Amino acid sequence: MTDNIKNDNDVIFMRRAIELAKRGIGAVNPNPLVGAVIVKNNQILAEGWHERFGELHAERNAIRHFLEKHEADELKGSTIYVTLEPCCHYGKTPPCTDAIIENGFARVVIGSNDPNPLVAGKGIKILKDAGINVDAEFLKQECDALNFIFFHYIATKRPYITLKYAMTMDGKIATATGKSKWITGEAARQRVHEDRNRYMAIMVGVGTVAADNPELTCRLPGKTVCRNPIRIICDTALRTPLESRIVNTARDIRTIIATSCADCDKQRPYLDKGVEFIIIPQKDNHIDLETLVQKLGEMGIDSIILEGGGTLSFSALKCRIVNRVQAYIAPKLFGGADAKTPVEGRGIDEVNECIKLTDMSVTKVGEDILLESEVSYGCLQE
Repeated sequence: MTDNIKNDNDVIFMRRAIELAKRGIGAVNPNPLVGAVIVKNNQILAEGWHERFGELHAERNAIRHFLEKHEADELKGSTIYVTLEPCCHYGKTPPCTDAIIENGFARVVIGSNDPNPLVAGKGIKILKDAGINVDAEFLKQECDALNFIFFHYIATKRPYITLKYAMTMDGKIATATGKSKWITGEAARQRVHEDRNRYMAIMVGVGTVAADNPELTCRLPGKTVCRNPIRIICDTALRTPLESRIVNTARDIRTIIATSCADCDKQRPYLDKGVEFIIIPQKDNHIDLETLVQKLGEMGIDSIILEGGGTLSFSALKCRIVNRVQAYIAPKLFGGADAKTPVEGRGIDEVNECIKLTDMSVTKVGEDILLESEVSYGCLQE
């Protein structure tokens, strides 16, 4: 059996490429995660992944690693497994299709199609026109799962937004006295920090900053690549405490306050501490979240974790900016008629007006449960 004929090892090699792609988490946004494996005679010759935004793509990294130890002629007739359709345009790096053709690859196995209009099937066509055997959409579902953020952003130019909260089994995010640390266990909190590393930004309301004084940083012990998300505070009237941890670390971690307050004198103490401002018009006495999301997308922010309180959560769902919900559920009961819940606001009037959640997955995380679903909007009460 030759490399030009699909064989039982194809799954193994592509899954290896998927694992390699994940090493770029937290470093490549708003680019996609991509892994590549070069194989000849069913033996892996070299591997690579997209390591950092602006640097070489996975295919060129794999080729570079091979050429560091071997002659270029040895690549001829090889197969390269790549999780995303190779690029065919000049950006921050040259086209990967050129490198594949120039190095004499006989076969390319591709996982996901690239929805970027600059690629979108053109990469596959160029490879085929060069006489290369191309197998596309191989393990497509697994490869697509790597880049749900990239696919959404490239299609809409808006960030992919995940609403995340932790609650007890009776649906409370705090006790009747407002205490919330800690609802979930250590394993769940570790998982949250892994997502903070993956998503480009984290968003909260001013109420959360005032009540909890959070840092909203990413803490992953032992991880060499760990990125703090951009911190975004929704603060219509500019009430964020100047003494808060977020404001006082704004020179070290990019921090943005989205507000309707354009008073330069009121903004100055925050600017002096390194805070950035985005001025957003009001809608229903709060900043217009839809306008905010549009502006954040224009700034190149491809993904946001929404960790605000119940009021901000309802507002975000009401204006339909949330794409996914993550609910961490702890085996605890708080009770309390007035204890806070994950989604508050006005709520809906009729059951058939609910926001539906689809494609639910259930994961055991330590002693807790993580429920994840995509959001399918119905007719939410205005």
